[in-house]
Amino acid sequence: MTPETIGAWLLIGSFLVLIVLRVPIAFAVGVSTVATFLYLDIPMMMVVTNIVKGLNSFSLMAIPFFILAGEVMSAGSISERLFQLAKSLVGQFRGGLAHVNVLGSMFFGGISGSPVADVSSLGVIEIPIMVKDGYDLDFSAGVTMASSIEGLLIPPSHNMIIFSMAAGSVSIAKLFLAGMIPGVLLGLCLMVFCYVMSVKRNYPKGDKFSFKVMTKAFVDSIFGMFTVIIIMVGVLTGLFTATESAAIAVVWAVLVTFLFYRELPFKELWKILDRALGTLSIIMVLMGISSAFGWLLAYLKVPEMVISGIMGFTSNKVLILIMINLILLFLGMIMDMSSIIIITTPILLPIATSIGMDPIQFGVMMILNLGIGLITPPVGGVLFVTSGITGLKIERLTKCMLPFYAVMVLALLLITYIPAISLAIPNMIYQ
Repeated sequence: MTPETIGAWLLIGSFLVLIVLRVPIAFAVGVSTVATFLYLDIPMMMVVTNIVKGLNSFSLMAIPFFILAGEVMSAGSISERLFQLAKSLVGQFRGGLAHVNVLGSMFFGGISGSPVADVSSLGVIEIPIMVKDGYDLDFSAGVTMASSIEGLLIPPSHNMIIFSMAAGSVSIAKLFLAGMIPGVLLGLCLMVFCYVMSVKRNYPKGDKFSFKVMTKAFVDSIFGMFTVIIIMVGVLTGLFTATESAAIAVVWAVLVTFLFYRELPFKELWKILDRALGTLSIIMVLMGISSAFGWLLAYLKVPEMVISGIMGFTSNKVLILIMINLILLFLGMIMDMSSIIIITTPILLPIATSIGMDPIQFGVMMILNLGIGLITPPVGGVLFVTSGITGLKIERLTKCMLPFYAVMVLALLLITYIPAISLAIPNMIYQ
């Protein structure tokens, strides 16, 4: 074998071994990268150069602002207000609180963009209320976890910004628009399933619809939801960039949470900043070291090897997309979402585009696919947060999620094989 082939096996093999040994993902990427650089006798300065290059992007500045805006809104009372708005809209149907759970996550996802934040903020409200109203604890936890993934698709989503960078200047505005229908589609699929289960288990209906109650709930929550309007209108009209809109959204979130609603003391801002910094530091370290890892992948021609391997196995578009989804689903079970996006996008995106898939559609498919990994053991972050809220063991939560996995995979397949679901809005606006 040539040194390059051995280097490729060393890079991928050592990385997978470290992952299996439960080494933190940043260390696994870093150690495998440095070991391969040393084996190939490439100057170590190239590691530093690629780390800096991976972080030297104006668009990347949007990520800390989006994270901070989401943390501010999550810490305030906006989650309870959105819950009341969702309840006023769909609470009257059979299994009303389950539908409220799904719709509430749809609203909140547009603010936080984080499933973990969604479960942490809404889960502590929704799950106890559902159980008190006669819903099974397992079902309540499953709905909460599954619906939290909507936030990854419904804009704004910092993971879409990461994909945009990894894919090479794919439009952030188009990605945001492309996630809207898939996010709603996922919510509708979950609501249909919840209705069927509610009829089967005779879960209760909520209060009858009241226009007065709905109006009051809308007015109470509109200032929080205006955060999304600021971002989307600014980006789509070109009035300001995604980074600038995220910065403005942070200012607005602080004003709404601390000055308008006034249900959180200003001293809590320092705790919010601390949490946001912790999340940001993890993402930035991963992005930096993953950039060096990605450079090695390209240098060793790993993407070309993967492409030729898959194309040599089959040229059928349907099978190729199934294989890509299976790869992502497997990686999502064992790795961090951000690192998967950075590492695999340069490998899998060329395969998808070679069979005619639009990069925007691929990005949406990837985000939902990896979102399922957040509620899948052994490293699903949403699973652990929900376990802490409910007191249920991971094994039991995983068992109760099985039918929800089926619903989410159905939504994933629809997005994978029907381009219009992702591309209709971007194509309509950017004709």
